[in-house]
Order: sequence, then C-alpha cells, then structure tokens
Amino acid sequence: MKNYTYAVLIGLGLLTAGPVLHAQQLRKAKPGVTTTGGQDREYWSNLLYKIASPVILNLANGTLKQNMPVEVPPGQKTDFFKKVTYLEAVGRTMAGVAPWLALPDDETKEGLLRKKLRTALLKGIANAVDPANPDYLNFRTESQPIVDAAYMAQAFLRAPKALWEPLDAVTKARIAEEFKTLRTRTGAYNNWLLFAGINEAFLMTIGEQPDPARLEFAKRKIQEWYQGDGWYSDGPSLSIDYYNSYVIHPMLVDFFKVLSVKKRIKEEMYETAVKRMVRYSEFSERIIGPDGTYPPMGRSVTYRTAAFQALGQVALMEKLPSEISPAQVRSGLTAVMRRMFDQCDNFDKAGWLVLGFCGSQPGIADGYTSTGSLYMATLGFLPLGLPADNVFWTMPAAEWTAKKAWTGQPFKKDYHVEY
Repeated sequence: MKNYTYAVLIGLGLLTAGPVLHAQQLRKAKPGVTTTGGQDREYWSNLLYKIASPVILNLANGTLKQNMPVEVPPGQKTDFFKKVTYLEAVGRTMAGVAPWLALPDDETKEGLLRKKLRTALLKGIANAVDPANPDYLNFRTESQPIVDAAYMAQAFLRAPKALWEPLDAVTKARIAEEFKTLRTRTGAYNNWLLFAGINEAFLMTIGEQPDPARLEFAKRKIQEWYQGDGWYSDGPSLSIDYYNSYVIHPMLVDFFKVLSVKKRIKEEMYETAVKRMVRYSEFSERIIGPDGTYPPMGRSVTYRTAAFQALGQVALMEKLPSEISPAQVRSGLTAVMRRMFDQCDNFDKAGWLVLGFCGSQPGIADGYTSTGSLYMATLGFLPLGLPADNVFWTMPAAEWTAKKAWTGQPFKKDYHVEY
C-alpha cells in the first residue's frame, strides 16, 4: 500500500514529480505466479505514469527545460539536442498516453492518476506554444520538429475530446501556426514522409487548409514501399528493425483514417492498411520470448517498448486475428514490461529514462538519440485505452505463441499472406 500511496499522492497533487517518482517502486510479480488482468492493468498504468509524469508534470509547471537532463551518445555535444529534445519528449509521450487519457474520469486510484496527467498535459500544451513561457518548444528551426510535431498530431487524432477540444482558442490558434511553420523544412526520404503527411492531416481536421503535395507524397510513396506479408521498407530499401512498429503501420493507419473520413482516399485503402498492420502484429506477438525478452535488433532499440506499438494498436482497435487472444497479447506484453522495467535499471535518480535498452547503455544509442527520444517507450502502452471491463483485461492470463512453442504445446503455423 505504501508504494501505491506515493502514486495516489502524486495524482492528487500532494507530491511532485522528481526523486519521489524514482522512489515509487512498481509492484513486482513473484516468479511463477500468474497475475489477473486487473493486476496487469494496475502494473501497466503505474508504469506508464512513472515514465510519463516527469515530462507532463514538468511541462505543466514550466520546468521541463530546467529539470529534464539532456543525455546524448558518447562523443556528441548537447548544444544541438537542446534545440529539439524537449519537443521529442513531449510529442512522443503525448502519443503514448493519449488513448489512456481519453477514458472517462472515475474515482478509482488509476482514474485519479489519469485525471491528474490529463489536466496537467492540457496546461502543459498551452505552455509549449506560449512564446512567453520558459517551456516554449521549438517547432521553427531544425528538421527534427517535423517528427515530434507528428507524434503530437497523432495524440490529438487519438484523443481529440480529451486533448484538443478542451484547449482554449488562443492555444489552438498557436498550435496551428506552429504546425504550419514546419512547411519551411524537409527531412529524410523514408518514414519521415509520414510525419509531414500526418501533420497536414491533423491541420485538415481542425479546419486548416492542408498542403496537398505533402499529403499526396506521403500517401503514394509509403504505398509504393510495401514489400508484402505485412512489411514496408523504410524508404527505397528494406531495413530489418522495428520502424514498422515505431512509425509506419500505426501512423499510416491513423493518417489514412483521416484521409478516408475526409474523402481523400477510398475506404478500401484504409482497410488494406489496417489488414497489413494486423498481419505485422502477428510477427510482433511471435517475437516475445517465453521469458518476456525480444531481439534488440536494428536502429533505435533505445525506444524500448515502442517495438510493440503496432501490436498494441491492433489490440486497441479490437482487430486481433482470431488465433491470437487478447489475453495472450496482454500476458505477453506484461512479460515484456516486467522484463524490461523490473530487471533493468532504466531510470536515473530523478525518474528520467536513460540511454540504453536494458539499463544505461549509452554506447548503443544512435547519433540522433537524446533523452527526449526515449519517450517513444510510451507507445507500447496503447491498450490502456481499452476500459478495465474490456475482454483484454478481464480474460484469464494466457500463454503467448513463443511460450506455447517452447513448452511443446500446439501453436498456429505461420504462412505468407498476399495483401
């Protein structure tokens, strides 16, 4: 109870972010003990709060730039990263917490934490676009803000009633203006096209005139880069990493949803994108090892649980294949989180994420990675947007595919698909 008391006191505003969050220890499951869906949800929500609250509460207080460390890869200087890392932390955190914060208020312990974060985030968003605020974020220089504005846009698309509609008119106008300034720059010829596209799609949803070239270029090129069997290449050539989950599938589906609603594409194109993400999610579920580990392969492995964003989004949309039960996805992802966050020291003394995969491993960070980048990890928590009485949380625990396979149980064979 003592551990949860910390969380509730923070949720009620009686304690602040910082060292207290580090002291808040997550309840660890005993080896061999099967947890219920309710216990899993409590663990997920406490962990997401632990990760996200330093970013959100500091932004609300105007102290994000003051308190957030800027850790960079060995040999890199912090000067450039200080121009972009804060928007990275905010945009990525917003995209991860949005479905959870979209749930209605309730008086549960989780509900108090959720309401606290949502209220603080709304205040923080206003600070982020207020030129007079210490935490005014940089949308206007460098190319990197194209990326992290896109995650902010994705958050607004995922939770418009919770995160967009309550904002005051001045803040909304400022956000629109900041997004339009992104058009002065371009980025890489790969998944970055989606960032530019979804920024324009968001502007379209709030009544602004989008740039049709950015919409069309993103739509056409990502489609051209589809390789089959649920995999897109990231640009003209295929790279084996987690970018299909970090960016491509979830953002393409959200992008196409807007274009479909606005009659810019046929609904069949959106449905095909969803089917491809569902297929990719089958691979994601299969890479979860019996012990909750997964391969640290490819670029950006410091994004940790973001490797499972696509699987989580399919679960959130309640479109899991019939052969994959919600319970086995919940159980598998819980095993990943417990392996990643119970057995690896991923936070510094003040509760900020550190560069690494399992603990502090700055040497594996890519040259574009800094502290703010790491908040991609929140994207692995999308199923928290399903209410507590959803079957995802109420079904008894179930073994996932690799666990079945490695214990001699029957499991579904896997075959190539054509769409």
